[in-house]
Amino acid sequence: MSRKKIIAGNWKMNMTPTEAVGLVNTLKPLVVNDDVDVVFCVPAIDIIPAVEAAKGSNINIGAENMYYEDKGAYTGEISPAMLKDAGVSYVVIGHSERREYFAETNEIVNKKVRKAFEYGMTPIVCCGESLTQREQGITLDWIRQQIKIAFQQIPAENAKKAVIAYEPIWAIGTGKVATTEQAQEVCKAIRDCIAEIYDKVTAEAIRIQYGGSVSAKSAPELFAQPDIDGGLVGGASLKPDFGDIVNYKK
Repeated sequence: MSRKKIIAGNWKMNMTPTEAVGLVNTLKPLVVNDDVDVVFCVPAIDIIPAVEAAKGSNINIGAENMYYEDKGAYTGEISPAMLKDAGVSYVVIGHSERREYFAETNEIVNKKVRKAFEYGMTPIVCCGESLTQREQGITLDWIRQQIKIAFQQIPAENAKKAVIAYEPIWAIGTGKVATTEQAQEVCKAIRDCIAEIYDKVTAEAIRIQYGGSVSAKSAPELFAQPDIDGGLVGGASLKPDFGDIVNYKK
């Protein structure tokens, strides 16, 4: 089954609203590619101006995080209803930085994934291992645990629409990239894990991205792998180079 590639930029804590509009306008003509779903995951304050700036283009705007309650006394949090109303179609959930700095657990990730589906948004569910875990030889065990808990109580028809982003933590922002073989091995293991939880059809439908220092140079080989369906791109998504990653075949 052929899965449409999905290439998402994760801006992290970068770009003021004014800068965000400028970046969207710069990248708009560079990311045109009908064969790829293009997503910019931007800071909450940038969402509304970015949605406006992206109108009429092939760019979808995503959020970098959200809370798992509909509304209430959660000062500083952003609800799924707010994101939906602002025009968000994707939301990054469980990024390693959220897990590390904000103590997000697998259980919290699961609550957020369920809530994203409830509001008709596509979760980009992140998983990945640290360098220590890789050296200990527990990469696949660790990631299977992250995936199994993230997808608890998610029906297969929703799971099929999810995006999973595999990001080895040791390769994020370090300039180190997992070898193509390492990236493919883990993405295949994730697909096998989804097949165990659900079935082969669901596993074949789900899109799995690789993230971690993806560049215009590394993208073509990574995205040619049978189980890698695109990328979650950090630093390079803030530059015109992102256009080269989206058009990796050209």
